Amino acid sequence: MSDHHDAAAAMQELLGVIDALLAPNGCPWDKEQTPRSMCDYLAEETFELIEGIRQGDAREAMEELGDVMFIILFIATLYERDGAHTLAESIRYSAAKMISRHPHVFEDAQTKDVNAILDTWEAIKREENKKTGRKGVFDSLPGGLPPLLKAYRINSKAARNKFTWDSDEAVEAQLEGEWKEWKDAQAAGDAEASEEEFGDYLFTLVELGRRKGIKANSALAFANQKFLKRFGMMEELAESRGMSLPDLDLDAMNALWDEVKEDGSL
Repeated sequence: MSDHHDAAAAMQELLGVIDALLAPNGCPWDKEQTPRSMCDYLAEETFELIEGIRQGDAREAMEELGDVMFIILFIATLYERDGAHTLAESIRYSAAKMISRHPHVFEDAQTKDVNAILDTWEAIKREENKKTGRKGVFDSLPGGLPPLLKAYRINSKAARNKFTWDSDEAVEAQLEGEWKEWKDAQAAGDAEASEEEFGDYLFTLVELGRRKGIKANSALAFANQKFLKRFGMMEELAESRGMSLPDLDLDAMNALWDEVKEDGSL
């Protein structure tokens, strides 16, 4: 079990570091920063944390969690110093929101059905959005989400609002239809239509994966990682045999690729 008191003390230590950095005799660079200027650093550190998690590297994840926490606390401190809101307000707002969205935990609503829980979550979010002027189902979607992740969230929200195909088979049929439309656009030499149809195919494929419990963004990240590792092993194998990979033809590279695959470690 985690020691919340120790974590709170550590957070206070980190806030003390931030106060020192922003003090009159602190760091000139840090004192020039704004919440907006810190956005790219937050994104970068978040991606590094995700990479550590996906690689199963607990040590790396621990370090990157700290880096992400530093930037979050740094941004919170900047807002607090500007009089916008305090860190405590942000934390308490989140706590109240999570309590409201989990009536099966904090109230008398008793259910263990995941779909029912998600339906309740979506209904509560709709009521919350009405109070903030966000009336549309997708109004709360961040505009800056990466497209593949955004496609998953769009399909998920649409499904939660009963707007989706009736069965997996219907999605598969749609996928086949989208593929045919892409092939037709290719045959016609229409570059604009080809891009549009390729996008439609990807969007539908993301939904099929979602129905099968697969998150397209994570699945593609693992595929990328696997390819890069195998390619690196190809380079090492070629070098160990006195060959330069860029000098090899495709057949020779494919032979190395197959050898790496047969290794069984990836």
